[in-house]
Amino acid sequence: MKINITAIIKSKPETIEITKALLTEMAVNSKQETACLQYDLHQSKEEPEYFFFHEIWDNEKDLELHNAKPYIQKFVEKASEILAETPKIYKTNKIG
Repeated sequence: MKINITAIIKSKPETIEITKALLTEMAVNSKQETACLQYDLHQSKEEPEYFFFHEIWDNEKDLELHNAKPYIQKFVEKASEILAETPKIYKTNKIG
C-alpha cells in the first residue's frame, strides 16, 4: 500500500540557506531510492523559512528504511540547531 507524506519544516530565519541545502541533499538522495515514487521539495515564496515535502513511498517497510538512511539522520542530528520548531509530518490519504 502506497504511503503519502506531507512534511512542513520551519527553519530559523538565520539558517534558511543551511536548511535549504540539507533538505535539497535529502531530496536528491531520496529520489534515488527504489521505493521512492515521488519526493518533491518546495519553499514558500511569502515566508522563505517554510519548506514543504510531498512524498509517496511504495510501502511502510521501505519508508522505515528510508528514515534510517545516513542523509536523513544527518538532518535529524542538525535539526535542533537549524529549525525553529519540530517538523510536522502527516501521513495522508489521496482523496482527489
